[in-house]
Amino acid sequence: MTDKLTVSVLGTGIMGAAMARNLVRAGHTVRAWNRTRAKAEPLAADGVHVADTPAQAVQDSDVVLTILYDGSAALDTMREAAPALRAGTVWVQSTTAGIDGVAELAAFAREHGLVFYDAPVLGTRQPAEAGKLTVLAAGPAAGREQVAPVFDAVGARTVWAGEDGAEGGATRLKLVANSWVLAVTAAVGEALALSKALGVDPHSFFDIVAGGPLDMGYLRAKSDLLLDDRLTPPQFAVSTAAKDARLIVQAGAAGGVRLDVAEAAAARMERAAEQGHADEDMVAAYFASFDQQKSV
Repeated sequence: MTDKLTVSVLGTGIMGAAMARNLVRAGHTVRAWNRTRAKAEPLAADGVHVADTPAQAVQDSDVVLTILYDGSAALDTMREAAPALRAGTVWVQSTTAGIDGVAELAAFAREHGLVFYDAPVLGTRQPAEAGKLTVLAAGPAAGREQVAPVFDAVGARTVWAGEDGAEGGATRLKLVANSWVLAVTAAVGEALALSKALGVDPHSFFDIVAGGPLDMGYLRAKSDLLLDDRLTPPQFAVSTAAKDARLIVQAGAAGGVRLDVAEAAAARMERAAEQGHADEDMVAAYFASFDQQKSV
């Protein structure tokens, strides 16, 4: 396998579209498919070949990369692609699928003779567009030189978490990282909601933590999105955050751990989605603090 590959990207949402573009920029031949074709069509202007079906997209590909909503969507899509999959094809599975979901996907890979890499990514819209994601990967050491060009095109670094993708080492690490992201996002929203309720200028809060251990770039970035009403297009959508939060809660329960903060974050995200914020940035969970939708 050469450094220049034919890569199929199945799923062209926020992350998938950016990854497809960066793969083209790195010199790879890229085919893309999305359930709603209209979301994939703009990629044609960047040199991506847009396919009508998953099977068309994966025909004669060296690497198939899935980045879909959840494990069920990834499995359904690969089943549609199955007639065109060749034994020995590398499958980079970047969907946040949860521990049980990864096990199901790995079983599909075994049945079809695919080389399976569990490879979720850390990052949101901006690092995805800049090719600066962190790739969390688990899979056979013997084939890593085959996936390295793909990981290098979409990410700034790759963190290896095991040699068997079926064990879900990378997904487990992703769930831990996302638990922190969701906790911080929920805390940002609650602090801003409380400041509104108490008549406190949120910038006064920012000033008292500035430069100290409680200050962080993430607080500033997420607060700016909310206060400047820049919730769309989302960096990471409320609906996806709610799904990930539930996967985290389920993983904790399976391991005998009660995750109260993750449970609360999931409930906040779900409530915000019900209020009409599903497609906005996840900091829009702020609105879940109010019985009725309020301005910031």
